[in-house]
Amino acid sequence: MAGSSRVARNAPASPVRRAALVVGIVFLVVGVLGFIPGITTNYDTMMFAGHESRAKLLGLFQVSVLHNIVHLLFGVAGLALSRTVSGARAYLIGGGAIYLVLWLYGLVIDHDSGANFVPLNGADNWLHLFLGVGMIALGVALTRRPGRRA
Repeated sequence: MAGSSRVARNAPASPVRRAALVVGIVFLVVGVLGFIPGITTNYDTMMFAGHESRAKLLGLFQVSVLHNIVHLLFGVAGLALSRTVSGARAYLIGGGAIYLVLWLYGLVIDHDSGANFVPLNGADNWLHLFLGVGMIALGVALTRRPGRRA
């Protein structure tokens, strides 16, 4: 059973590593889905970048080629950083902070301007808030030491 012990050794042993791995996988899946016509509506209007892209993942979240690539890269980062507890924690907290900044950016820019190069819409903004808070919460909660008071 040498093969099964190798799998056990390579599997994320801590909750924070598992969480980072799952989040990374979700980002990879979302990145791939953004390139699939039907799952992404108005696929024929997808641009590389910019607010002119009218493609929407699940008919809700505005996407572009750049947006999908960012999701794929974020997913790869999650897989890579989930290999250690410190990497997983940094991915979740740092990534959550990035998403909170992106949420704020989405709130202050004009969605019909060149500043909306990713592109973002209202649904994206709400999702970025949820992701930011959720990722930071996972990173903090799953690395708390028992017996320590906040």
